[in-house]
Amino acid sequence: MTGNGQVSRIYDEVVKRNAGEPLFHQAVAEVFESLSVVLERYPHYADAGLIERLCEPERQIIFRVPWQDDEGNVIVNRGFRVQYNSVLGPYKGGLRFHPSVNLGMVKFLGFEQIFKNSLSGLPIGGGKGGSDFDPKGRSNSEIMRFCQSFMTELHRHLGEYTDVPAGDIGVGGREIGYLFGQYKRMTNSYESGVLTGKGLTWGGSQVRREATGYGATYFVASMLEAKGTDLAGKKVVISGSGNVAIYAIEKVHQLGGTAIACSDSSGYIVDEQGVDLELLKEIKEIKRGRISEYAEQRSTAHFVEGGSIWDVPCDVALPCATQNELSGDDAATLIKNGVLAVAEGANMPTTPEALKAFREAGVAFAPGKAANAGGVATSALEMQQNASRDSWHFEYTDERLAAIMRDVHERCSETAREYGKPGDYVLGANIAGFVKVADAMFALGVI
Repeated sequence: MTGNGQVSRIYDEVVKRNAGEPLFHQAVAEVFESLSVVLERYPHYADAGLIERLCEPERQIIFRVPWQDDEGNVIVNRGFRVQYNSVLGPYKGGLRFHPSVNLGMVKFLGFEQIFKNSLSGLPIGGGKGGSDFDPKGRSNSEIMRFCQSFMTELHRHLGEYTDVPAGDIGVGGREIGYLFGQYKRMTNSYESGVLTGKGLTWGGSQVRREATGYGATYFVASMLEAKGTDLAGKKVVISGSGNVAIYAIEKVHQLGGTAIACSDSSGYIVDEQGVDLELLKEIKEIKRGRISEYAEQRSTAHFVEGGSIWDVPCDVALPCATQNELSGDDAATLIKNGVLAVAEGANMPTTPEALKAFREAGVAFAPGKAANAGGVATSALEMQQNASRDSWHFEYTDERLAAIMRDVHERCSETAREYGKPGDYVLGANIAGFVKVADAMFALGVI
């Protein structure tokens, strides 16, 4: 940890206080690297224990989730909800169901969410949650029973003015439906604003499914515009093949670019003619199959087992899979191949070594707290519709999303210029997100 001595001291205390949580440490360090210049200009931000309070969640909830599988066996998972910071509004952040989920991961995601939600310009605080439950290979009945048990405990901590979860990895429309049904049952009320990502027929918003992928692409379009170009004719490589990747591919094609590669845990496919979106959706959303099936059905594509998708030459790279997937070596390859812009569609998918390489090479790089803010922004739009008992059409909601992402880009860009680092989206995002939250924390006193 480099820079301001006071920031380094606080970081060391955070690491000591939260031992064994490397992802959380990484997220804090990435923000802290940008704070020295802020404290030099505005030293009052170091007063009242503000930074220390910002690093400590307001509430950490860990609970047992017992449920029965289809054979009648009782299985016990662990549930988490970290309500990190509510100074700007109710806690807002997704639920992740994956075997890798632990407290450190949830804290890392929740800490990032504070600044992402701040950058969105919407009145929402930061939180995150989930469970080490693995929905893969489970029947609908098993997933329903798990979700009902999970919500039986969690419901007492939620509310449209308190905490509003959404989906994340392993939690899609099916899981949100089961969770909302149990919340409704437990509270005896139809509080549609308590969960986002709902189905369109029962309080959901248009564009919510597409929002993170669309939003990342809108951010890239603004980055390229700032460099005097656009997506037209650009080759784009997108890691992952889930919800975020699929809709990033869709928006890239709509804006004139060509998405030529995507991946899953088994490897990646390359299709120089452009990924056939309908075929990809059929394989990944309907059949829930492997990405290799795409190459089997598409003569213009080939599949590479294992390896790194970042070996594929491209103009734009969108890491949309998972944390720390893009290494320093991957960054060196992308730079060598002439990449113009990189934007994180996932949460912290770029390692610190890769981030350093991009910044030193002058590659435009957008951190996830800025580039993938479209998902939570559209969740907040869903909350608006629920509060007003309204429903907006697709085009209007998409226009709102595009405008929000342009504003996020402008906020990051202006802040970077203000602090003498034009084009440094990492610095701009961290400082713009921090200052808004810090000012509100000062206004509300030591709480």
